[in-house]
Amino acid sequence: MEDLLELLRDNPYPGRGIVAGSRCVYYWIMGRSSNSRNRVFVKTEDGIRTEAHDTALLEDPSLIIYHPVRTMGDDLVVTNGDQTDTIVEKGDFVAGCMAREYEPDAPNYTPRISSILHPDGSFDLSILKRARDGRCVREFFSYEGADGGCGYFISTYQGDGNPLPSFAGEPIHVCMGSPKEVWGAPDPANKVSLYTNVNGEVRIFNKNLGD
Repeated sequence: MEDLLELLRDNPYPGRGIVAGSRCVYYWIMGRSSNSRNRVFVKTEDGIRTEAHDTALLEDPSLIIYHPVRTMGDDLVVTNGDQTDTIVEKGDFVAGCMAREYEPDAPNYTPRISSILHPDGSFDLSILKRARDGRCVREFFSYEGADGGCGYFISTYQGDGNPLPSFAGEPIHVCMGSPKEVWGAPDPANKVSLYTNVNGEVRIFNKNLGD
């Protein structure tokens, strides 16, 4: 098992990331451009959305403004893009992911990472990423649960680069750390926001709001 805090401290740019466990999930966003960094998480009736911190500085909103977290019945859906809405509209995690593909942001072709948490403590993770021939590879991982304080980590990128290298392999089994510890671990220049939900207790951290 890996230590999530060490993984984040040692990686200047994992991009967007999800750590899912039994009745707990963390989701964070990072940014290298001023447009990506100009964001905050805001609570909604059924989850959260991203918003521009300074609307005057907002450039292209297409891949940075979305609902990362929404409820779907008794389940909680957490993703890194507007596929959250696709999953909820279809009412099915796999069907929603199968209807989408990686983001059209050449040359990075950012993967879409998604998760769903069930009331019984089980959860699923998915990554949609680009193969060398341009086709979309859709991978799904299902877990019956995880020990307390542990989860499975997946991110958009393996690290910094140009183009950014997509996450590879299975989600990483990690000890999660507390919400405050996880907020303190990513690169301070690149981190933007963090959402945590532990047994229904939601916390939000926004760099642009002084957290």
